[in-house]
Amino acid sequence: MCGITGYWDYRNRDSAAAMSALVRSMSSRLAHRGPDGEGDWVDATAGVALGHRRLALLDLSDAGKQPMISASGRFVLVLNGEIYNFAELRAELESQCQFRGHSDTEVLLAAVETWGLEQALKRSVGMFAIAVWDRQERALTLARDRLGEKPLYYAQQEGVLFFGSELKAFSAHPRWRPRIDQRWLREYLRYGYIPWPGSIFQDCQKLPPGTFLRVQDIGSLPAPEPYWSLDRVVAETPIRSFLDPEEAVDELELRLRNAIAGQMVADVPVGAFLSGGIDSSTIVALMQAQSSRRVRTFTIGFHERGFNEAEAAHAVATHLGTDHTELYLTAQDCFDLIPRLPTLYDEPFADSSQIPTALVSALARQQVTACLSGDGGDELLGGYSSYDRREFIWSLVRYFPPALRRSAGRLVTLAARGVHGFSPRYEGGRLAAFLDARSAVERHQATLSQFLQPDLVLVDPPSVPELLREPPPRKLDLVETLMYLDTLTYLPDDILVKVDRAAMATSLETRVPLLDHRVVEFVWSLPYALKRQKGKSKWLLREVLNRYVPASLVDRPKMGFGVPVGEWIRGPLRVWAEDLLAEDRIRQQGILRPEAVQALWQKHLAGADCSAQLWIVLMFQAWLQAQHMPIGLDAALAVASR
Repeated sequence: MCGITGYWDYRNRDSAAAMSALVRSMSSRLAHRGPDGEGDWVDATAGVALGHRRLALLDLSDAGKQPMISASGRFVLVLNGEIYNFAELRAELESQCQFRGHSDTEVLLAAVETWGLEQALKRSVGMFAIAVWDRQERALTLARDRLGEKPLYYAQQEGVLFFGSELKAFSAHPRWRPRIDQRWLREYLRYGYIPWPGSIFQDCQKLPPGTFLRVQDIGSLPAPEPYWSLDRVVAETPIRSFLDPEEAVDELELRLRNAIAGQMVADVPVGAFLSGGIDSSTIVALMQAQSSRRVRTFTIGFHERGFNEAEAAHAVATHLGTDHTELYLTAQDCFDLIPRLPTLYDEPFADSSQIPTALVSALARQQVTACLSGDGGDELLGGYSSYDRREFIWSLVRYFPPALRRSAGRLVTLAARGVHGFSPRYEGGRLAAFLDARSAVERHQATLSQFLQPDLVLVDPPSVPELLREPPPRKLDLVETLMYLDTLTYLPDDILVKVDRAAMATSLETRVPLLDHRVVEFVWSLPYALKRQKGKSKWLLREVLNRYVPASLVDRPKMGFGVPVGEWIRGPLRVWAEDLLAEDRIRQQGILRPEAVQALWQKHLAGADCSAQLWIVLMFQAWLQAQHMPIGLDAALAVASR
């Protein structure tokens, strides 16, 4: 895991020395992603500069340094992430290539030169974001891993194509002119995160998971091309029939063991996050089963019982015999972190579990350089409690005529109406939207939405339609539809963003075995009954775990990884919140409607739980403050370059 950045100045306006200094300045903004070294490479005749910050995990010698040039000199590559099957690829390539070191980057570069970039991507197992400059074809290609574990932004302005792991790298370039994009701000208000391909800034995009972008014609940006896609997996994978469900359990265990074995490979210490839930406990159990040493596991706890997972994690760790570290946090530990969140996340981001995620990452980094995580299990095997509620409701109304469902939705809307046209985050408002939805995609949007009508919070709502994903490529049950859409959206844009930025802020690599694409493809080949069975979500994964851990240790209600922000902003964080939500401040900024925000704030102070919406507004306001935004509508839409 590292940080990559660079640019292509189509007009070729700078000397080689100036380009080198500039790209080093860009990469210095990513030093937290790679504290072990830096490198740059420039092609002054083409106007291309590549920058890299290194977090050394494999081949700690200089042979692993980047940017890396291929043996023929044709390709130059920078990589953020890991290629887990690099040993197998290397063995296949050794008859054609001579290797200098032992890094996965060198193997990927040899694969690109031997098989071409698209085939190299298809044959690679891993999490990655890469940039490759083809000196012969004068083409720059950007690529991102299949599920979106590693971030990659790109933008084109004033004849310059920028790219980088985080947006803060762009701010070091004098030709970067960031302006808030109102369309994607609206999406942020709805979800608390910005879905791909958007970003908070105009002219800037996230590369979609599982795609590559090849730019050759100067000034022209084609559409990204998929080399892997979940919709193709769902559409083309035949559903297997297992006469004995134990066969499916055996197969999942084997695939997970193989994925975990590959992700435990490193030349530095590797550990695991352990919450005591199904997903992380399974990962740790399979790690310990394959390790000759005690696996290092990490958990944080809270003294507030409704938010504390440490006791369950301790019980699992004791049973498995891991080297377990836990740290009980105080509210003050969280308060001290909150002012740093806007710089950690670079874009407005409002999943409050970002706080404990950052703190457990800092705890783990004291002992290890990489940690395995259990993320992805809820999307893959239907673990969210909201799925159960929606499935129950849908079973009651699915055969109603659509007009009758929408009428019921409108009745619930009237009953649950909040201030100024939007409802606080309780089930009434989202249930109304769910019933009123005309399609499975709209039902998914209703399930995730925090602000049901975000345009009512904006001074100048965008005129373009709201983003709606394409429906699944084949007919699925409601919960499978939600799982499919969550894997496309919520997983890469919320869960994986949260983990990546929180961990990389402390220079910790995170690895996610459940998102090995071979595991994902296998699970999508299974009938729904093997994923959710006998009243249990994640049935298949539970059966794997039961072979290592007694069900009594993990069979408990899902707790999540949240913090009591609603109580905090009424109490010890109230001064901080009131400053960011001040009516005069918001009116001067000219972006949000101050009367809508104030009405929501007063409703929360009166006892309603509006914490989800308020955290979205607070994180946006804190982000604006961190950007040193000028005052006034016109000025506020153009962020001064830092």
